[in-house]
Amino acid sequence: MFDYDPKKSYPKQTESRVVIRFQDCDPLRHLNNAKYFDYFFNAREDQVPKLYGLEIIDLIRTFKAAWVVYNHNISYVRSAMVGEWVRIFSRVIWHNHNTIVVEYIMTDDSEKQLKTVLWSTMRYVTLAEGKSTDHQGAVADFLEATSLNLDFESMDIKSRVKEISNALKNS
Repeated sequence: MFDYDPKKSYPKQTESRVVIRFQDCDPLRHLNNAKYFDYFFNAREDQVPKLYGLEIIDLIRTFKAAWVVYNHNISYVRSAMVGEWVRIFSRVIWHNHNTIVVEYIMTDDSEKQLKTVLWSTMRYVTLAEGKSTDHQGAVADFLEATSLNLDFESMDIKSRVKEISNALKNS
C-alpha cells in the first residue's frame, strides 16, 4: 500500500527500456499499432511497484474501486521497428476527484526521437456497481504525490506531440 510521506519527493515519471519483439510486428517490421498499448501498459505496470512500492491491485482490493478507461488518444509519430530498443515513459499528467489522465511516451533508445504519445483517460469506479467514486485515502495521496497536474483541459495531443518532440531534440 502507498504510504505517503510529505517530506519525501516522489518521481513524477516512470521509465523502461524495452526491445521491440518480432512477434509484435507487421510484415513491414513495424510495431503493430495495437501492440503499442501492450508495451505502454506493461512498462507502467512493471515500474509503479519499483518506484512507489505500490501494487495497484492492493488499492483495488482495499478501496473496492478501479480505474476504467473511457478514452484513448494516440499519435503515432515514427514507427518502432523489430529489434529496436526504445524508451517508454509514463506519468499522470492530470487528475481530479474521480478521473486521471496518464500520458505514455515512446522514444528511440537515445531519447532524441519521439515515436508515439498516448493519453489514456480513466474514471475511478466502484467494483460492485461500476459507478463513479471519488479518489480517497492512499489513492488520493498517491495521485497528489505523483501527478504533474498539467493544464490538461487546455491541451491538445497535436500540440503536445510538438512540445515533446522539440524538448527531445533540444536535450
